[in-house]
Amino acid sequence: MRKYLIATHGSFAGGICTSLEMIAGKNENIYLIEGYTENSRPVDVQLDSVMESISADDELFIFTDLMGGSITNQLMKLATKKNVFLISGLNLPLLLEIVLAGEDIPAEDLIESAITNAREQILFVNKLIPQTDDKTDQD
Repeated sequence: MRKYLIATHGSFAGGICTSLEMIAGKNENIYLIEGYTENSRPVDVQLDSVMESISADDELFIFTDLMGGSITNQLMKLATKKNVFLISGLNLPLLLEIVLAGEDIPAEDLIESAITNAREQILFVNKLIPQTDDKTDQD
């Protein structure tokens, strides 16, 4: 079974999970770690709690917010385990594509495709809008 862990600094994990649920519905296989918030437990304690729900047969996709950040650094030790896939640079298109994909798609193929597609969603929208003369805009 595929399970998903969203681990971020602050409340970003909860926020993006709320957006995911609005689009894709509730998923009982999504776990959150919100690090360094006022009321949060230490990251390693939160991680231990999540790992109790993961079996050796499960595939665990871990999404973190920032490569080189303390959350990603703490979770890197899991990336050496079979069936654990650590993905840094989380955004909503990436998360949606992976969570909504069928389990018949091999994990590594899915991740590579989702990263490529998510990168294509990062755009400077102003550059896509036809430019007009400023005087025309003010009239």
